Amino acid sequence: MADNTEQQAGKTIHAGGEWLEAVSGATREIIDPADALPFAVVAEGDEKDTDIAVAAARAAFDGGEGGAGEGTWPRTPVTERAALLRRVADLLVRDREQLGLLESRDAGKTVEEGRVDIDCVADAFRYFADLVAGEAPGRVVDAGTPEVHSVVVHEPVGVCALITPWNYPLLQASWKIAPALAAGNTFVVKPSEITPLTTVALIDLLVEAGLPAGVANIVTGPGHSVGARLAEHPDVDLVSFTGGLISGTKVAQAAAVTVKKVALELGGKNPNVVFADACATEEGFDTAVDQALNAAFIHSGQVCSAGARLIVEESVRERFVAELARRAEKIRLGRGTEDGVECGPLVSEQQRAKTESYVAAALAEGAVLRSGGKRPEPTATRPATGYFYEPTVLDQCHREMTVVREEVFGPVLTVETFRTEDEAVALANDTEYGLAGAVWTADAGRARRVAGRLRHGTVWINDFHPYLPQAEWGGFGKSGVGRELGPAGLAEYREAKHVYQNLAPRPVRWFAG
Repeated sequence: MADNTEQQAGKTIHAGGEWLEAVSGATREIIDPADALPFAVVAEGDEKDTDIAVAAARAAFDGGEGGAGEGTWPRTPVTERAALLRRVADLLVRDREQLGLLESRDAGKTVEEGRVDIDCVADAFRYFADLVAGEAPGRVVDAGTPEVHSVVVHEPVGVCALITPWNYPLLQASWKIAPALAAGNTFVVKPSEITPLTTVALIDLLVEAGLPAGVANIVTGPGHSVGARLAEHPDVDLVSFTGGLISGTKVAQAAAVTVKKVALELGGKNPNVVFADACATEEGFDTAVDQALNAAFIHSGQVCSAGARLIVEESVRERFVAELARRAEKIRLGRGTEDGVECGPLVSEQQRAKTESYVAAALAEGAVLRSGGKRPEPTATRPATGYFYEPTVLDQCHREMTVVREEVFGPVLTVETFRTEDEAVALANDTEYGLAGAVWTADAGRARRVAGRLRHGTVWINDFHPYLPQAEWGGFGKSGVGRELGPAGLAEYREAKHVYQNLAPRPVRWFAG
């Protein structure tokens, strides 16, 4: 991995090809959530730093004096842009171990999760490289006469503001950066102020791969200053935001003033529907329980697509929940860098306190605690100062409970029951969100019916969590607007232009003259 000495000393703002301190000189300590101790220092940028970065991105896109020309990156042939993205993917593979460890310390996840994230980041860069390299130069439109040549081409949007969350810092950044670059845009990325380190490292890799100065820019700093300025900035052409509903709404409102393109991924309250026939065999039962654990507790439940709502058929509920709770209690919590640890801490004390408040409210509203519900006892791999919380199963929940309706973003699984297929679908769709959901059944016809009726952007049948870079990701309802990944993910970063050429121009004689 490239030498990050300057960045570790507080030079983590990159604008116009240079690593900079914040204009104000402010810095922020980055905390390891496993022990609450600082382990890195980054620049704390604000509106002034944001303006500098946007100006650099604008100049790199427009080129020439006063924007009279076009920057080198938009004019770079698609094959060369694709080649650079593939070089980035190779560098990510080279630095997999260091980046995976950094992601683990920064976000609290296990090292193995961090490694898998880096693999997925490399896959995203390769996918968008292949996608643009294999495209036709334009879509020919039949005008109905040989005297007209008509074609639709796609051009980069311009300067993109990319605002990413704290739970999957580098992965979510790659879902935005890779298509933005593939399409020929320049960008300013604002990672979460509490987990920025791997995104800073990615900028170094982009530079190492040969990206021209000013194309890739980063401002480390808080959302209320850096993020808000990016959303409203008149020289930003697109803002892509992944995060919470409240912040996403503010981004959309700010962006509306300048009528810039907006893409929002705002989380979900995702149902995992288990029919009794999926548990008819011991193997089926074991698989469904195991996957319910994965759905809810991977990365301590800090996943936008977490299967936090278990909706299980009444006839198997008691056996299913009892086994689920038994296994949840055995999940090994600890520092993500330690061998044998299966689940790390929450990302911050604030996030743990939020989780605790949701559990307390659920119990007050009548939920039955089957496992977890408290901070674990400290151990050698689980310091008392760390932000740990036990995987929690709440039984006998209903739709009026706050914990069922709102996104907790912690290791909390609620259990609801149903008797009929219609009731299962109604429960699964009874949410303001619509990001993802799953159905477990041995009946192929039922699987197709239920999947077709679920109002969610991704539906898994007899599985949970896998995604493909070539398939669109995004949600219905308050889960957001637009899509990431897949051809639609590339389209977010493009404008369509219709070029109509008359090959035999002649007077129209509309006016008599």
